[in-house]
Amino acid sequence: MSTRDSFRDRFDLRRLPTVALVTYVIALLAWVAIISRWLPIAGGTNVRMSDPGVPEAMALANGLTGIGLYLIMWGVMMTAMMYPSSVPFFRLYYKTLDGTTKTGKATRVGAVMGTYALVWTLVGVVPLVVNAVVPIAVLANAHGGLLVGGTLLLLAGYQLSPYKHRCLRYCQSPMGFLFSHHRPGVRGAIRMSWEYSIFCIGCCWALFVFMVVVGSMNIVWMALIAVVLSLERTVAWGRQLAQAVGILAGTAGIAIIVITIT
Repeated sequence: MSTRDSFRDRFDLRRLPTVALVTYVIALLAWVAIISRWLPIAGGTNVRMSDPGVPEAMALANGLTGIGLYLIMWGVMMTAMMYPSSVPFFRLYYKTLDGTTKTGKATRVGAVMGTYALVWTLVGVVPLVVNAVVPIAVLANAHGGLLVGGTLLLLAGYQLSPYKHRCLRYCQSPMGFLFSHHRPGVRGAIRMSWEYSIFCIGCCWALFVFMVVVGSMNIVWMALIAVVLSLERTVAWGRQLAQAVGILAGTAGIAIIVITIT
């Protein structure tokens, strides 16, 4: 075999993990958009959007335009944070499409990835509704210690609960999910992705509650939470990590509340 043929075999484009590369590129672009502040956000010039409750308050104060821009921002944030740890699921689904045309594969994988992003974007309605009932910024200013401490206790309780571990099991082992939920066609792909997204929300929602409380546009907390949830969902010791995070959050929550009230 010639050196040229050997080079071609080694770098055959057909062997490249295309789905993984596309997913990582999309996630990277989302992170760049967030860090570079390319996303249009309704808000004033004298407020810090990284402060707790500020993005939600600004969104609600600017009507449908503000809400729409907030949901776009939230969707990009969720894409940046959730796509990397969803690569195993996207790739496994792609491998189940053997015998399908390239166009068919691209359409169905696109439907899965698009539905996943859409579901997580819709989750952004929740912090807006909560903020409409109980303004997070006002509560954070008046009772910041109790708010953070209570949220950490909520996070601890859920991290250690059987519901967390049930959802985490599906996220860690997407093969089992695909065996039981795989459906043919584009509609089947959309439905399957919707169901998988619900398990992902069940796995990570408490972490995102904490993110909203400390500032939904606080990039440092975003990055830390993204690392935690990615490790939980992709490494063999993810369950142990989830439990460790729960214990740490509980300890920190109790400490913060005690310090606040004494």
